[in-house]
Formats: sequence, C-alpha cells, structure tokens
Amino acid sequence: MDYGKISIQRHKALGGKLGISLKDELDTTEKLSIYYTPGIGAVSKYVAEHPDEARDYTWLNNSVAVVSDGSAVLGLGNIGPQASLPVMEGKAMIFKYFAGIDAVPIVLDAHSADEIVAAVKAIGPSFGGINLEDIAAPICFEVERRLKRELPIPVFHDDQHGSAIVALAGLINALKVVGKNLNDCRVAVSGAGAGGVAIMKLLRLYAPAVKILAVDSKGIIWPGRGNLNSAKQALIDEGIILAGNGGGLAKALKGADIFIGVSQPTIVSQAMVESMNTRPVILAMANPVPEIMPDIAKAGGAAIVATGRSDFPNQVNNAVAFPGIFRGALDNGVRDITDKHKIAAAEAIAGLIDRPSADKIIPSVFDKKLVETIAKVIS
Repeated sequence: MDYGKISIQRHKALGGKLGISLKDELDTTEKLSIYYTPGIGAVSKYVAEHPDEARDYTWLNNSVAVVSDGSAVLGLGNIGPQASLPVMEGKAMIFKYFAGIDAVPIVLDAHSADEIVAAVKAIGPSFGGINLEDIAAPICFEVERRLKRELPIPVFHDDQHGSAIVALAGLINALKVVGKNLNDCRVAVSGAGAGGVAIMKLLRLYAPAVKILAVDSKGIIWPGRGNLNSAKQALIDEGIILAGNGGGLAKALKGADIFIGVSQPTIVSQAMVESMNTRPVILAMANPVPEIMPDIAKAGGAAIVATGRSDFPNQVNNAVAFPGIFRGALDNGVRDITDKHKIAAAEAIAGLIDRPSADKIIPSVFDKKLVETIAKVIS
C-alpha cells in the first residue's frame, strides 16, 4: 500500500487533522453570559487573585504545546516550520486520541536557541506542558535545558526522551527473549543527534556496565577524531561511550549484541548483521525507512528486529510513550520529568508484555492499558 500517496489525499480532503471541540454547547444567551461576558470577568479576577488555582479554571490542566522549528523532521531534515506542521498536527492527534490531552501544534520561524527559548517562554502561560519536537541537535539540548529551568511546567523533548524510553523498553524484553543481560552487551548506536544521545545516556544509567560505540555520518565517535560538537564531546568526556580508535558503522557492528539506529535509511547491510554476535537484536528506528528492512536483518541472523513503523511487528516508536508521560505529568502535577521517571516508564511499558517473543517485545500504541500504566509512574 502506498501510504504516502494515501496520506497526501487524506490530508487534502480533511484540510489538516485537527479542530477545536467545546466542553459545553454555546446555544443560549444565558451560556454566552456565563462563559463570556459578563460572567467571565469574575473568573479572570479570581484567577488573578489565586494564580495557583489557574489550572482548575482553565485548560492548563489538560493542554500541551507541540513546538518545533522544523529543523530536524523525521528523515527529512531541515524542511522549515510550515512543512513540519503536518507532523506536529499528527503528534497533537495522538495526544488527543490516546490520552485525551488537548495539544496545539506550534511551529516557529525561529532557529537559534535564544529565539526558540524566548518564543516558548512567551506562550508558556497558555499551556500545562511543552512537548519539544524536531529541533536539530545540538541546539535542542540547550533549548530543553533552559526551558526546564525557566518554566514552571513540564518540558519534554520527545525526540530525545521518548526515543530513549521506548528503546529501553524494547531492549528490556528483547534481551529476555535472547537470554542476555544489558550489562554484558556491546551496543552500536547509529545517530548521535537528539535521540541517539538520549538513548545512550539512558542505557548507561540503566546498565552502568554496558559497552556503547556511537557512530555518526562520519564514522565512530572517538577522541582522536576532533571537530566534535559539544553533545558528542560530552559522550566521550562523561564516559557514556567507548573511546574507540576510528572506523565506520561496519566496524562498530562487528561482534555487537545490539544495534540501535536513529539515523539514516538502509545503511546496514545483511553482511553487517552477519558480523554481529550470536542472536543479535536490531532496533532500526529511522522513519519512515529504517536503517535495515526486517527481512534483510533476519536473513543476516537477527533474532529480533524492531522498527519505528506500524506496518511491521515491534513498533518501537515514541507514540508508545509520550501520551502517557504527559498524562501522568498533568494529572500528578509533575513539573520536572526526571531520569527516574524515564526508567520507570520504560519498565512499565515493558511490563505490559507478559510473555515477550521475537515478534512481541513492546505493546502496541492501541493497548488500552498503555497510557494509564505509564501515567501512574510519572508522579
């Protein structure tokens, strides 16, 4: 099925995916007087006098801004704010359908950290939470760090932490199936942008002895390479990754137990999979085309293959995590979504699979227990 062609047709037919619904009908003069003038003045006065109760009288208790500058969209790269809007609408649609959260897509024609931070802070009072999306590294790290410090509401960069949570959740169950311990594993991660960096950091927190090699478009990241951005240099300085001594993806995969891809389509060959350790696990999360297609990976000996797509088994996609993360944060008054929350969310997601198998290491986004289960641990 040509999903791209069908998607273009459906989006044009609908004129976008979102609209606004009301919680009550505005069908009488009395209701107009209650919800607008003159009654609304009393509500605004009350909120001004009791700002801590604003979320009880407005949509702050159930609203999230999905914010992007369009600089790192899916596998498309820097396509700009307007072209990123369909993706942000899609995120908002997922928020509403699965978690009942009112999410608003906001795309910014602003690309420096200072500009993005200023814009988000300016709109911050309108929302109960901020979901940052598709902002290129390394600016995304500074943007999130500053907003978490300067806003009194939860700020979550889904490309980083959603990716890390679902990758860890998938690995927890995948390693049960293949009979390995993450602390004993060698991991090759392709992609050292927002998702890759966050995945490597969370894996290291969860399994301090895990051995990680990081690869970007220029090869293995190691001290002798030079000209590394601050985020990649920090992977070395903080001991997140092995030092290495150069080479490319093929070298990184040789003898590895796990491959995690958050990078480019079709960069892993069958021969590369054949060079990995016995019963390797492949998480090829690039979208919409993974780093290696499942049939090729299995032909190379992969015991478990996951992608970010919904048309293959084992969809390791951020949509599994972020609705529940924000549902919990909004319901439980959580301002800061911490590393402890992320690990708890990964374990909660993994725990929904009673008997993990090669084709079932992570629950579907349609699992009715998913959002509630995650929300409980974000407290």
